[in-house]
Amino acid sequence: MWTLEKARGLHDAPFNNLLFLAHTVHRQNFDPNKVQLSRLLSIKTGGCPEDCGYCSQSAHHETGLKASKLMEVKRVITEATKARDAGATRYCMGAAWRNPKPRDMDAVVAMVEGVKALGMETCMTLGMLDLEQAARLKQAGLDYYNHNIDTSERYYGEVISTRSFADRLDTLENVRQSGIKVCCGGIVGMGEEPVDRIHMLVTLANLPEHPESVPINMLIPIPGTPLADASPIEPIEFVRMIALARIMMPKSHVRLSAGRSAMTDEMQALCFFAGANSIFVGDTLLTAGNPGQDKDMLLFRRLGIERMELEAQ
Repeated sequence: MWTLEKARGLHDAPFNNLLFLAHTVHRQNFDPNKVQLSRLLSIKTGGCPEDCGYCSQSAHHETGLKASKLMEVKRVITEATKARDAGATRYCMGAAWRNPKPRDMDAVVAMVEGVKALGMETCMTLGMLDLEQAARLKQAGLDYYNHNIDTSERYYGEVISTRSFADRLDTLENVRQSGIKVCCGGIVGMGEEPVDRIHMLVTLANLPEHPESVPINMLIPIPGTPLADASPIEPIEFVRMIALARIMMPKSHVRLSAGRSAMTDEMQALCFFAGANSIFVGDTLLTAGNPGQDKDMLLFRRLGIERMELEAQ
């Protein structure tokens, strides 16, 4: 059981000591020179009824993003095939919903089955799930479900009012009970205090089982959202979060997620050293920018990093 005091003691340690410990833990559990490549596709964009302060897809914010209908299954499979052929081993599909409606489930299930048939791992993020929906996605072959807690329970209400922190934990429990692997992390740089970031990781590390994937997102300020003018997190502070996540959840894939376009190569290299071993490739993440795959592969060659092969099912 992790306490805030224990986690804060690690977080606040001299930077070199923290990185040395994180890298040691990383080497004990993973090949430090292999990184998992995932691809993310927005299968339904915009018009979300939630008011998440960071999100361009919320119907509450004037971001200029037009809402779209759910993408056709055939097109999703075509895009997944391109991602697989470009080296991605996991395909993540996201819909801007509060929760999926019964009318949407047949198409979502067909997407999961189609991507699985390509030999890829599958991940969905569709908002809140009840136990019946989670069980149906598991039956379709869904490997991972992403549902972030975003921040600490204390700071959560400053960012979102339409869904409670407890709602998020309930969805995680439904996903876990169904047998689907959990992908859960958060966003830093939303105006929170360092203690909120640490508390977020304590919450994740104290779940009944650690999430198999832990995405750490650096806020991308979107014009028109309440967090458009948020001050960016210091690079060293961000690396500390990656290191702490690695130490607290040693066997989880720690994903360097949103915000990489604003990171220097050196900052990303430090994150990989500190224990990040998963990234999203492609030039977009749902609606935000992301480094192009050519740039990522160039960085990988400079660092001697190779693509992580798909784990045996």
